[in-house]
Amino acid sequence: MRDRRAALRPHEIGLTATGTDRRTPGLRREEVAELAHMSVDYYTRLEQARGPRPSTRILDALSQALRLTPAERSHLFRLAGSSAPPGISAVRRVRPHVARMLERLPETGAIVTDAAYGVVAWNPLAQALLGGDLGGGRTNLARRRFLGQGRMYESSSAEEFGHIVVARLRRAADRYPHDPQLTALLAELHTGSEEFRQIWQTRPVHAPGHRTKILDHPETGTLRLNCDVLLVPEDDQEVVLITADPGSPAARTLHRLARQAT
Repeated sequence: MRDRRAALRPHEIGLTATGTDRRTPGLRREEVAELAHMSVDYYTRLEQARGPRPSTRILDALSQALRLTPAERSHLFRLAGSSAPPGISAVRRVRPHVARMLERLPETGAIVTDAAYGVVAWNPLAQALLGGDLGGGRTNLARRRFLGQGRMYESSSAEEFGHIVVARLRRAADRYPHDPQLTALLAELHTGSEEFRQIWQTRPVHAPGHRTKILDHPETGTLRLNCDVLLVPEDDQEVVLITADPGSPAARTLHRLARQAT
């Protein structure tokens, strides 16, 4: 906290620096306390590790006052012995550096999904593999899987994927109980899919990782593909990478599709 306070300058947070004899290189303790809506004495005890364990509300106020990045906010919560809660709503935008990473994977299909399984980014090969409607920016894989909205090719992992989807949506519902878009999606799925309702009742749990599936593509035929998931924890998003074993028929097909997609 002391280091982050010292790194801030009054003008960066809208404060007027009065006088030229500031001995503090950054903000004063009373300035941070005012920004965080707490007493100077309480803030001082926290900074000196003499105070009681702060509440989530206090930690959030300090994070905002000190202009902490998401990683720094999470670190502050860990130092205080707490877990940083997520934001109010699922993040439905993709960070530019994540989007650029997809562009540098010419023979790997790649998509980014938010916490509610909305597709927020994709590359041309993923669009060729998973259907042209993927590029519309409104694709939701949960709606595809349970409501048939959008092109869904036959896959050996369809049943498993249904449980994966429900597990992730249950986790999202716990994290973002006040997200109106997520609430509407869950109501739509409960109303429109008996299968979704049945799986929901089982409370499935799933950890992202590696899967192999057989995809029945209408143009290229049967493809044996690998799916690996990378996490973007600060936004609660997942990057799904679709590849084929080197030298396999599926790898040659991906190579051809990638050339056609560029």
